[in-house]
Amino acid sequence: MESIENTVKKTILNYKRGKIFFPNNFSKIGSSTAIRQALNRLEKKGFLVRLSQGIYLYPKKHKVLGILYPSLEEIAMAISKRDKARIIPTGTQALNKLGLSTQVPMNLVYLTDGSPRIIKVKNNSIKFKIASPKILSAKNETNVLVIQALREIGKENLDEKTIERIKSILGHVEKEHIVHDMKLAPAWISQIMKTALNEKEEDEGVV
Repeated sequence: MESIENTVKKTILNYKRGKIFFPNNFSKIGSSTAIRQALNRLEKKGFLVRLSQGIYLYPKKHKVLGILYPSLEEIAMAISKRDKARIIPTGTQALNKLGLSTQVPMNLVYLTDGSPRIIKVKNNSIKFKIASPKILSAKNETNVLVIQALREIGKENLDEKTIERIKSILGHVEKEHIVHDMKLAPAWISQIMKTALNEKEEDEGVV
């Protein structure tokens, strides 16, 4: 009978390098203890790289750069997919994704409808915080990013240039989605979204 370690290894070989794995990906192969032991052995042999507790990488290797590690965002997305949970970027990451900041955050914070927790990855971390049902009911991802980005900037730090950038971004969002999602935002953010909507309608010749 083939060992659990070999069965796990064969399963992993069916995927491209760079894929992230969790112990529950192999739950049909054996007990959770046996799977963890198998993954641990495969890590010690250099077949896998351990990114964090219970998170493993089937590494892609570069001749010069060595192992190509996934970004924190890629790890967060893999966790959300495993947990079948939604995640919403906050803070500097929301600004970065909208092109409002070139700063790449060293630690990520997400709102989620999954379990709250902190995942340590080397010297960095991914934090999942419970999201309010209100923000999770948003219809458009761009609107959610705009709300989170503006929260990060703060009303008192907002300048006209940033407001114009936000309006430009919202110009590509469906009107119905803006109408729905601006009700989920704080009043001052809702007002910015409403102004963007009015200007969008004017540009489109809607009276």
